[in-house]
Amino acid sequence: MAQAAGVSHKAILPVAGTPMILRVLASLRATPAVGRIAVCIDKPTVLNGILPPDVGIIPSRPEGPSASVLAGLAQFGTPLLVTTADSALLRPDWITEFLEKCGPQCDVAAAVAPETVVLRDVPGTKRTFIRLSDLAFSGCNLFLFNSPAAVNVATLWLKVEKNRKHPLRIAWLLGPMVLLKALCKKLSRAALCARIGKLTGARAELICLSDGRAAVDVDKPADLALTEKLIAAEAPA
Repeated sequence: MAQAAGVSHKAILPVAGTPMILRVLASLRATPAVGRIAVCIDKPTVLNGILPPDVGIIPSRPEGPSASVLAGLAQFGTPLLVTTADSALLRPDWITEFLEKCGPQCDVAAAVAPETVVLRDVPGTKRTFIRLSDLAFSGCNLFLFNSPAAVNVATLWLKVEKNRKHPLRIAWLLGPMVLLKALCKKLSRAALCARIGKLTGARAELICLSDGRAAVDVDKPADLALTEKLIAAEAPA
């Protein structure tokens, strides 16, 4: 996507004329519950002249997103809200809904959009859905690391990332029966969260958002066209 647009990083790809990272930052800044904001990127100079002066920068880790999240947790502690620069449609009300639905007892949470909601709000879209026995959903690139126990979940994520080319090792990490149930679509939402809890000691939750557009990010040209169409539809006449 970056190469096609002639930019060095996808984060600064223009979406309806605005670098998409600025769209994400605007929504974060408009959310009352969000305080200090920092951007994680491998080459901070890419954002020179783009970032507002009060937005910090964390150098990303070469090991992958999980290691970068761990670096953010080490620097800022919890609660830590994590999202991605390609979530160009991100809205303050989605963030607020997500945070309000995360109970105080929750250690880590991920926002998801149920398949029925995505197809209702973005008909005809082609998204990847994860199918559990009681919920089919698409991720929304919105995560809350709510307590120190959430560090254990990021550490488990790091181990999974390191072994992504070795399915048997991942099966060993997560448990063969869990993967077998997932493949057979017999793994429930509660069972998945319970397994994460058993492995990490953290209480995990999948938080369903009410707007299916939250599942749309900019990964391919069709996503960019869809995102700009949805932005145009919201513009005042």
